[in-house]
Amino acid sequence: MSFFGFFRLWQKYKSVGRIREIVNVFLKHGFGQFIEQINLQRFIPLRKKINVFGYWPPVEKHTIPERLRMAFGELGPSFIKLAQILSSRPDLITKAYADEFKKLQDEVPPFPAAEARKIVEAELKKPLMDVFSDFDDAPVAAASIAQVHKAALKTGEKVVVKVQRPDIKDIIETDIAILDIIVRLLLRYIPESKFFNPQGIVNEFSKSVRKELNFIEEAKNAFRFRKNFADDPCIYIPAVYPNLVSEKVIVMERIEGVRIDNIQEIESLGIERDKLARAGVEAYFKMMFEDGFFHADPHPGNIFVMPDGKIGLLDFGIVGWLTPELMENIANTFLALIDKDFDRLVDQYIELGIVSEEETDIETFRRGFKVDLAGFYEPLYGLTITEINFAEYLNSLTHLAVKHGLTIPSALLLMNKTMLILDSIGRQLDPAFNFITVAEPYAARLARRRLGPHRIFERAKRNISDVGDFITTTPKQLGRLLRKLLKDELSFKINPIGMDRLIKDIDRSSNRVAFSVVVASIIIGSSLLIQSGIGEKIFGLPAVGATGFFIAFILGLWLLISIIKSGRL
Repeated sequence: MSFFGFFRLWQKYKSVGRIREIVNVFLKHGFGQFIEQINLQRFIPLRKKINVFGYWPPVEKHTIPERLRMAFGELGPSFIKLAQILSSRPDLITKAYADEFKKLQDEVPPFPAAEARKIVEAELKKPLMDVFSDFDDAPVAAASIAQVHKAALKTGEKVVVKVQRPDIKDIIETDIAILDIIVRLLLRYIPESKFFNPQGIVNEFSKSVRKELNFIEEAKNAFRFRKNFADDPCIYIPAVYPNLVSEKVIVMERIEGVRIDNIQEIESLGIERDKLARAGVEAYFKMMFEDGFFHADPHPGNIFVMPDGKIGLLDFGIVGWLTPELMENIANTFLALIDKDFDRLVDQYIELGIVSEEETDIETFRRGFKVDLAGFYEPLYGLTITEINFAEYLNSLTHLAVKHGLTIPSALLLMNKTMLILDSIGRQLDPAFNFITVAEPYAARLARRRLGPHRIFERAKRNISDVGDFITTTPKQLGRLLRKLLKDELSFKINPIGMDRLIKDIDRSSNRVAFSVVVASIIIGSSLLIQSGIGEKIFGLPAVGATGFFIAFILGLWLLISIIKSGRL
C-alpha cells in the first residue's frame, strides 16, 4: 500500500472512531431515535440494540435543549464552538435552544506547560530562552482553541503568549467532516430539517472556527483595530509583535487592568462608571457604523479597564464585517421605523435578504407582517428613548422573525449579539445607562450619509450600469434559450416532495421481508432436521433442530416487537 493510501485509510479509521464516539454520546443523552432516523444505526453497539429491541425510550429527567447542550459539552471543542455560534441564531433554532447553548462555557482544563513550550519553540523556530527572559508556566486563561501565558521579552517588554492546543486543528477538521456527513443524512432522511438551514449552520461554523485557528488572521485584525483607534483617547488596542506570530502562536503586548465587570475594582481606581459605559459603547458604534469592521466577541473577559481609565480590548479572533450596502440598508430600516412606514420596512427586509422573494408570497407576508410590526412598534412610539429597553427590543424583534420564518443574515445576528452583550455590560456599569440614547447620533449620521449627494450619485450610477447590463445580456440569453428549445435540449428539474421518506419506508419494509424469509428458512430447515432424527437429543428432539427453532423464535419475536413499536401493523 502506498503512503497516501495508508494515510487515507488512517484518516477514515479516525473518522469512524469519532463517529462512534459521537453516536454513543447522543445515545447516552436520549437521542437514539434521531440516530436511527438519519441512518447511523450501524454505529450503535450491538449490545445497546439488543437491549432496546429497536425502541428508544424518552429521557424524562431533562428537556431536549438541556440534553443537547450536555451532549455538545461532552463532545469537546468543536461542538462547544458550534453551540456558541448556534446560541446567536435563535431565528434558526428557537429561543429555547439558543438560551440553553449560552450556558456552555469555553473554559477547559489547560494542557501541560511543557507542550506549550514545545509548540512555541517549533513555531518561532528558536529556543524559548532566546526570545523570552521569563515564561510563566501557569496559563492565565485556557479555552477550547488555545491558552494564554504571561511572559517577558529579552528586550524587557511584558507580553502574553497565546498558544494553540496540540492537534486541535486535526480534531476540528475531523469533526467538520463528520458534521458535513450528518447534515447530508439529515437533509436526506428528515427533509423538513431544510427549514433550519443545517448546511448553512455548518458552513458558518467551519468558516468561523478555521479563522480562529489561524493566529495570523487574528494578528491582521489586531493591526487593523489598532490603526482605526490610533487617535482615540478612550480605547487602547495592544500591540502585536509581527516577528513573533505564526498560525499557532501569537505574542501581544500585555495589558494591565481589571475586567470591565469588576465593579468594585473599577470604583477603587476612581473611574466614573457612566463615562466608561458610554465610551465603550461609542467605540463599538464607531466600529459598526463608520469602520464597518467590529470586534464580535465582547464578553467581559475580553474588555479591560486600565489604570489610566482607557478601555483595552483583547482577543481579535472573531470579527464582524458590514458592507457599505448593508450599513445603508440599516439606515433605511432605521428611517422606516421612525416614519412608521411598514411597507418600506418590509421592502428593506427583502433588500437585507431576510425575506426571500422566490420562496415567499410577498403580498400575503406583507399583510401579516405589517399587523405584527404595528402591534410591536406602536407601544414604543409612546415612550421616550431613555424608556426603551434595548435588550427586550432586540429579543422581541427576533421572536417576530422566528414567528414568520425569516432567516436573518449572519452579519446582522453577529451585530445584534454584540449589541446585547454591550447593553448588559453598560447596565452593569451604570444602571441608568440606555443603549439607544448612545446609538441615536450614530444612526442619524448614517441616515444623513445615505441621503448625501455622493451616495445618491453612486446609486444612480450603479442603477444605470445594471440597466445597461440587462439590455446587453438579455438578447444573448433569449437566443441561448431558443437554440436549446429548437434542439429539444430544454430540460426541467422536478423535485418530488417526500420521495426520500417513501424510499426509506420501502427499504425498511424490504428489510423486514428479507428478515422474515430468513426466519422462515430457519424454521423449515429445523423442521427437516427434526424429522430426520439425526444427532444428539434435547427434550427428545435433535439438538440442531431444537436450537434452530429457538433462534427462529427469538428473531421472530424481535421482528414482531419492532413492527408493533413502529405503530404500522
